[in-house]
Amino acid sequence: MENLPAEPFFLDASPGKRFCLYHPPARDMLSNQAFIYLHPFAEEMNKSRRMAALQARAFAAMGFGVLQIDLYGCGDSAGDFGEATWAIWKNDIAYAGQWLMQKGFASIHFWGLRLGALLALDYAVNEKSRTDPAKFVLWQPVVNGKSFLTQFLRLKLVNKLMSDDTDKVSNVQVFREKLRAGELLEIAGYTLSPAMAAAIDELKLGQLVIRNSEIYWFEITPEAGRELSPAGAAVVEAWNQSDVYPKVTLIPGLSFWATQEISECPALLAATLKPFKSLAGIQL
Repeated sequence: MENLPAEPFFLDASPGKRFCLYHPPARDMLSNQAFIYLHPFAEEMNKSRRMAALQARAFAAMGFGVLQIDLYGCGDSAGDFGEATWAIWKNDIAYAGQWLMQKGFASIHFWGLRLGALLALDYAVNEKSRTDPAKFVLWQPVVNGKSFLTQFLRLKLVNKLMSDDTDKVSNVQVFREKLRAGELLEIAGYTLSPAMAAAIDELKLGQLVIRNSEIYWFEITPEAGRELSPAGAAVVEAWNQSDVYPKVTLIPGLSFWATQEISECPALLAATLKPFKSLAGIQL
């Protein structure tokens, strides 16, 4: 079974265009189903490109189409990172879905990493046109947007503490106050806008309830035998109370989106494919 070459192109959107990489399904396993991949935030996107490419090729080999889209202000797409808004990113998903439907795909599924997982769910919660039950592949989903943003702001704090800047601070509260005052912040080479920060702050995984869909949650742990974090377990409990029952898989491996060198987690690739083999007609 040989994959067809990935097809790079620029997708018409607003504002500007989005760089996309389309992985067509293998010739001998054509299906009418496709995935939209939603990448993580800031530098995590670059660190995870290798893993995203490997998984996209694996899905395509199973017969799924895969569309990787660089969101507005990210990668090779139009715009600057500091100009991006959460609403524009959700619109980008709609453009991607429309493109796949024009290619003949009847069922569109979502695969997101870290903040991209939250983006996928937040989009689906509010999408009115979706009629079929989509499947969601969540790789290490961010559980709480406010905590995630705090960790991102700490990157700026570390940079200031390591510099000769006399305007040093002891916590991230000063940065949050600047954002609330409408100031842009430069953090680890990325411009964070007040609007984007406010949107991320409001996100909570447990509140994004998607019924009548299959949710596959894959969590990487430092070692075998670990359980889902208390925060993650609380999300699962909250979803269960809303009749949402995600299938959670814990995998020991490296946090490839945050490692200094580009790294892989082969066990994650294998585990992600497993629940879709029967759908693709592959015997386990």
